[in-house]
Amino acid sequence: MSGTFWLTARRLRALIRLPAFLFIMLIQPAIWLFLFGNLFRRVVELPGFGTGSYLDYLVPGVIVMSAVSSNMWSGMGVLEEIDRGTMNRFLITPVSRGAILNAAVIEQALSTAVQSLIIALLGMAAGASFPGVLLIVASVLLGTVFSAFSNTVGMLVRQRETIIGLNTLLLLPLTFLSSAFIARSLMPGWMQAIAAGNPVNWALQSGRESPDLVAGGGLLALAAAMVWLSTRTFRTYQNAV
Repeated sequence: MSGTFWLTARRLRALIRLPAFLFIMLIQPAIWLFLFGNLFRRVVELPGFGTGSYLDYLVPGVIVMSAVSSNMWSGMGVLEEIDRGTMNRFLITPVSRGAILNAAVIEQALSTAVQSLIIALLGMAAGASFPGVLLIVASVLLGTVFSAFSNTVGMLVRQRETIIGLNTLLLLPLTFLSSAFIARSLMPGWMQAIAAGNPVNWALQSGRESPDLVAGGGLLALAAAMVWLSTRTFRTYQNAV
């Protein structure tokens, strides 16, 4: 616990020293909210959509999409520390090996919570209504899944191109194969089937008007499994040094 705390504080201090990155991280979701909100605002007129305000429906989708997008780059930070030799210096300290990667996940979780809160406040200021607390918790859990997954990939392959390729491959399919921007009932049957097993959709089910405890429990279990897996892959790197 002590090692995780100090390593998390170290990563947060480094993050604060990157004002340009923080600005982009916060402004990008606002752009998505504006663009998608105007592009798809009349979709609520479709029979069976289920809501009269597309903004109410859209804000959770943008929050979840932002959580996936920002956390899938977590492995790049791991690779940077490997390349700079920082990771190897940690290995000769008494700090727990699990704390090294857990600090990266916690830093991403805190960043996701702040980002999600800002998007939620923007949505509320525009008149949207949704269960904010549950939605932020769901976005943090979803972010943890993809942050730990990205760290795992970074540890195993140690190639930036692979992480970039995975981000490009997974972000849009996972988002559009969920109910982020359109009601699941209006999707083709095969897309509905995929959405049922999509963790992005689990986060949306957990954070909208009727919270789904099964989806929330599945998301929590998946997050815990991915954090455990990322910690285990650290041993693979340690043995290769």
